[in-house]
Amino acid sequence: MSEDDLDLLVGDGAPRRLGRSDTAALADLYAYPDRPWVRANMVASLDGAATDGEGRSGGISSSVDKAVFRVLRGLADVVLVGAGTARAEGYGPASPQEWAAAGRAAAGRRPAAVVAQVTRSGRVETGRGMFDEPGRALVVMPDGDREALDRARAAAGEDAVVLAGHVDRGGADLAMAVSALAERGLTRVLCEGGPALLGALAAADLLDELCLTTSPALVASDASRVVTGDLPEPRGMVLAHLLHAESSLLARWVRDRG
Repeated sequence: MSEDDLDLLVGDGAPRRLGRSDTAALADLYAYPDRPWVRANMVASLDGAATDGEGRSGGISSSVDKAVFRVLRGLADVVLVGAGTARAEGYGPASPQEWAAAGRAAAGRRPAAVVAQVTRSGRVETGRGMFDEPGRALVVMPDGDREALDRARAAAGEDAVVLAGHVDRGGADLAMAVSALAERGLTRVLCEGGPALLGALAAADLLDELCLTTSPALVASDASRVVTGDLPEPRGMVLAHLLHAESSLLARWVRDRG
């Protein structure tokens, strides 16, 4: 194997090396449990920045981080992302992955994950044909703001808007949102940020797992952390596995609900 493959340092069984192109092995390592599950995937610099100096996570990512990113998307039913992050990162619809096609079809799942943008204002990323095909993308937002609802429905279509909570109580009610997505058969949730959305999921104690890549870089800017907002108390996590490649560390942390 090449030097840029992944060393499994901590996990089930003895430490071993995984090929980054061995998607079956990586998919097994990151397999979802057989129940509704909310996973987040984020990257941070050594000094805790969630983005580079230009406000994009891609600047602190790496090829191995992107390889795992693709596997996580191939496993998910729905990618949950803040609309602001979707705009900043130039999101489009998720693409089917050949390695995942047979398993997804056998399980009766869509060819690719649905992208669900969370917004309060109704302003969403529409680029790269995000809403051109019905069923590939959704908008999650609170009810009660007619102008925002009209804006979202004009961009995404009537059936693509998922109402969760009421605007008078703040942003979207994420517990209601996760439940509504599950009713659509989207039980394997992958949150890709941003930090405010991840913080809201953690505050509601909906986050079951955090996949965090630590990038070998110092940013030293005013970039936000991976999680922002207020938690009523610290959320305990347990290390499920730890991978190493290209001086990056890829950790999978699972919520300790014991």
